[in-house]
Amino acid sequence: MSLFEYTEFDGSQNFQPQSAEKAFDQLSEYILNYGEQVLRNLDDFDSEDRPDILDAIQKEGLIEEDGEGKWQVSPKGLRRIQESALASLFQTFKRDGLGKHETSQKGEGMVRHEDSRPYVFGDSLANLNLHETLKNAMARGEAGRLPIKIRQDDYVVHESEYQARCATVLLIDMSGSMGRYGKYTMTKKVALALQAMVRAQYSQDTLQMVGFYTYANVMTERQLLNSAPKPVSIYDSRVNLRYSLDDPPKRVPQHFTNIHAGLKLARGLLNRSGASNKQIIVITDGEPTAHIEDRDVVLIYPPAEKTARYTLAEVRRCAASDIRVSSFALIEDYFYLGLVNFVEEMARVSQGVAAYCGPDDLGKYVFDSFVGGRRSRKISH
Repeated sequence: MSLFEYTEFDGSQNFQPQSAEKAFDQLSEYILNYGEQVLRNLDDFDSEDRPDILDAIQKEGLIEEDGEGKWQVSPKGLRRIQESALASLFQTFKRDGLGKHETSQKGEGMVRHEDSRPYVFGDSLANLNLHETLKNAMARGEAGRLPIKIRQDDYVVHESEYQARCATVLLIDMSGSMGRYGKYTMTKKVALALQAMVRAQYSQDTLQMVGFYTYANVMTERQLLNSAPKPVSIYDSRVNLRYSLDDPPKRVPQHFTNIHAGLKLARGLLNRSGASNKQIIVITDGEPTAHIEDRDVVLIYPPAEKTARYTLAEVRRCAASDIRVSSFALIEDYFYLGLVNFVEEMARVSQGVAAYCGPDDLGKYVFDSFVGGRRSRKISH
């Protein structure tokens, strides 16, 4: 038990004000938990009564005002959150378990080896082994004679290992149940950390985020940070609704789980990519309860075989397009057998990866899937 003693501040104590960086880190935790509403609460402060620490965070370049005078996290602040999320996750699992998506092919790439070979036409001079090249030129000429004349036959380049480009779409469940037990907060942290790792280690890769709920939408990095699960708006024990995509009413329940729409959008994004490797990573906590049928979105609860059939058909289309599908089910208790069975069926259909875990283990398995290929893992609770 911790004991604290409180006394009146008389000016003689050594008081250290909180740094702008530390205050921003605390603010970002609230944003991760509650989304954009935290920033909207900051908008309520007038310029005269807003806290000094808010001005300090702005001066540090971590938050800024947009064109409408509303607060938003700056690009510098977003990078800080991403890198902090990555560092936090790396403390929970061994970093040496992660690697680059390498192949056995040789060629011009990002990883240099100590081995060298003679230069051939088309090799990049960025991989030039200058030491060995100069040794060849000096051995051919007279030792110590200047200037040293280098011929094409003298050039030596480092052997490099080809790294296949990979295009990834991360599908994030934004349905109403994701707000329980910290599931959505952890999913956001994993996604932000993955963005930081791709930027630092896989500069030729692409990573896109798609949020799926009743519909599915591409999310920018800032939209991901500001996002939150869709609030539950109907509580009927049975639901069977259909809405036109072309002329929807003003109020459509948003909190359903449309994996079908997410996969369909992700497949379209990846089919436009020129990467040699393509993958979809799905993070969800529920069986699909919505699907696209013709030009309608269909909402069915409890989960129906019809929705599962549409979703699995889209998984097959992804597999036919050489897109690997990895599915991660966030489970809370033993009553998730339906979800477990569904993600395993997705893996069977696509020859991909299926795993189920709790929020605390999510980062380890998503990162392992991203860099390590096809693995099937199960966790018992």
